[in-house]
Amino acid sequence: MIDAARAVALDTASAQRSWKHLLPPLPYRPAALEPYIDGRTMALHHDKHHASYVANLNSILEDYPELRERSALWLTLHLGDVPKKIRTAVRHNAGGHVNHSLLWRCMSPAPGGAPCGALAHAIERDFESIERFKREFTAAGEALFGSGWIWLARHGDGGRLEIYTTSGHDNPMAQGHVPILVNDVWEHAYYLKYENRRSDYLQAWWSIVNWEEAASRFERSDRSAERDWEGEGGLLAERRGVIP
Repeated sequence: MIDAARAVALDTASAQRSWKHLLPPLPYRPAALEPYIDGRTMALHHDKHHASYVANLNSILEDYPELRERSALWLTLHLGDVPKKIRTAVRHNAGGHVNHSLLWRCMSPAPGGAPCGALAHAIERDFESIERFKREFTAAGEALFGSGWIWLARHGDGGRLEIYTTSGHDNPMAQGHVPILVNDVWEHAYYLKYENRRSDYLQAWWSIVNWEEAASRFERSDRSAERDWEGEGGLLAERRGVIP
């Protein structure tokens, strides 16, 4: 006879198999980013916080079959097409899913140290130097009030690189900008290790930036944000749990 806990687990597993939106696996072990981000923070951040956005989004869309087949990115970029009754919840959970899926790939246990090639030239063009860009990016994160994100994004189609901050789980793609790099300044991203020392976390984060991933995004950034992420390659990656 199956006990109650086992029955609940089986029901949950069965429901997850039918989910449209899936939690992408971390591309490294949770402890791989130590000492800069500790393994417990990464496990909680991915397995609890990100997972909750995925579960909530699937649950919210259960009664909206016309929206269930849309990607999380499409939902964040077309909130006007989402019923007002669920719009705020979709904005929060779809946005959380998209942003975290980008974040995991912006970090690496073998980061490479510094940008190179076309991305390095663009940063030097638009910020005068790599070091000045890093200072301005860090300062933007320190100044952001409350919870949110810091972005390096390319303005519009093929424009300048700019630093943006967004509150909650908003994303500069909603304004047509293409993300190149992102960091999370919600407290759950750093509080277990750094407590209230957000500045220390932001400084340490440069040691694990995945510049190869950032360079790859920059090479694709002459396309619009939506074309880049919603094209055939993006949809294939989504089915593999890489892009929401």
